[in-house]
Amino acid sequence: MNSNKLTENIKDVLSEKIADRKIVAGVIGLGYVGLPLAVAIAKAGFRTLCFDVKKEKVDSVNKGCSYIGDVAGSDLNVLVGKGMLSATTDFRALDKADFVVICVPTPLDAHRQPDISYVESSVKSVAEYLRKGMMVVLESTTYPGTTEELVKPILESTGLKSGKDFYLGFSPERVDPGNAAYNTQNIPKVVGGLGADATELISSMYEAILDDKVFRVSSPAVAEMSKMLENSYRNVNIGLINEFAVFCNEIGIDIWEVIDAAKTKPFGFTPFYPGPGLGGHCIPVDPCYLNYKAGAYNFRFSTIEASMEINDNMPGYCVKRIEEILGRRFCKPLKGSRILILGVAYKPDIDDCRESPAPRIIDSLRAKGADIVFFDPYVSVFFYNGRTYVGERNLTAELMESVDMAVVITAHSKVDYEFVRRHAKAVFDTRNALRNITDRSNIELL
Repeated sequence: MNSNKLTENIKDVLSEKIADRKIVAGVIGLGYVGLPLAVAIAKAGFRTLCFDVKKEKVDSVNKGCSYIGDVAGSDLNVLVGKGMLSATTDFRALDKADFVVICVPTPLDAHRQPDISYVESSVKSVAEYLRKGMMVVLESTTYPGTTEELVKPILESTGLKSGKDFYLGFSPERVDPGNAAYNTQNIPKVVGGLGADATELISSMYEAILDDKVFRVSSPAVAEMSKMLENSYRNVNIGLINEFAVFCNEIGIDIWEVIDAAKTKPFGFTPFYPGPGLGGHCIPVDPCYLNYKAGAYNFRFSTIEASMEINDNMPGYCVKRIEEILGRRFCKPLKGSRILILGVAYKPDIDDCRESPAPRIIDSLRAKGADIVFFDPYVSVFFYNGRTYVGERNLTAELMESVDMAVVITAHSKVDYEFVRRHAKAVFDTRNALRNITDRSNIELL
């Protein structure tokens, strides 16, 4: 049989296995992306093997206990009980997988350069057990070119060829932790494979798993760049509105009222909202990945760089505002003042502190001599700059009355903001969380 016929045969076999739910899936990385995806795959009727280097995550999954807010423990428990989903730290089990998805972190290093060591390590693990007919998908957010320039050579070092022996592609994760309306199951999927066959097969697999449509693109690089555009778009627009917020405060205009007025326009305007800085894994990080790639071509994304600078300066601006409010209202310096931080997660109603501006603000306030306490209904402890911060267990009247100011960093819905207003000497609201409160005599907005 010639090579073309052999390739066609592999395609046909995989297509049949997808239709018959005979594919065994492997998901590498059990974080905010990997675990929800693994559950979605298993729910769709595919036996799913999960891989992670952290034993505590593996043990938790195998007990049917979810540590991710977007994954119901009951769902996980049922799938584990039926034998549809299991987890291991032993990557040798990859030899049983037909469809492997890599969902590992892509952080920044100490110099704010891309750190793709987790991706590289995972791909090397896959390469050890790569075989004919395997589909491999990278979902980790990264700069355009990673799939073809890094992943492909490692996999092809086995002697197997992409598009002939195995199928390789990229599909950007679009998880929004805590979003009740959109989850792994119903967010449209973008797929770019190396070659038409890879795109077709990988897309077919996702179509069998997810509720929404799969949008096919011409290459992994296009799919990678689409994720860069999505999050750079948000970064730039948040930078714009943060700059508006700073200027509006200077001239005595309520930026929140300005946004409410502007968004009445039924076309040509999408509302973005200011805040104390950017958080989460993607929006603050992705532009750095994009700039890294652009630098290789002597290209600068000047708009993105400007927005990054604005957003990076917001925690410092908030510290200045806190200092100014204390002086104006109470004639007190920041040094020796007691400040309550409300919310340290990077967004409402989740327990994720990745890249949250709260630790930076707390660290700066402490450096200026302030006494800092925090309360977050989802986060009891966090670590920053070698220091452990332990939060208050309850938001009591005694606690509120013991501080000089409460600062809202994360607008959790579980916080009673009328209670905060009633008992606080002053509230600096960086998220407009107290927007529905009538008595605003002790409230100051970003």
